[in-house]
Amino acid sequence: MTDIILFAILLLIAGGAGLYLYKAKKRGEHCVGCPYAKQCRKKDCNCSVSAENCLKN
Repeated sequence: MTDIILFAILLLIAGGAGLYLYKAKKRGEHCVGCPYAKQCRKKDCNCSVSAENCLKN
């Protein structure tokens, strides 16, 4: 019984993460984990380097 509960909890966590990524991509965020994702002007932005890299042309 505990295996079923553990599996259900892991399934809910994975499903929630997948749903978050799906909605973020539908909103147009290119770098989902980046705090500047909506402001980024480049489609192939590398937000992990710096905010200046993300916000320049």
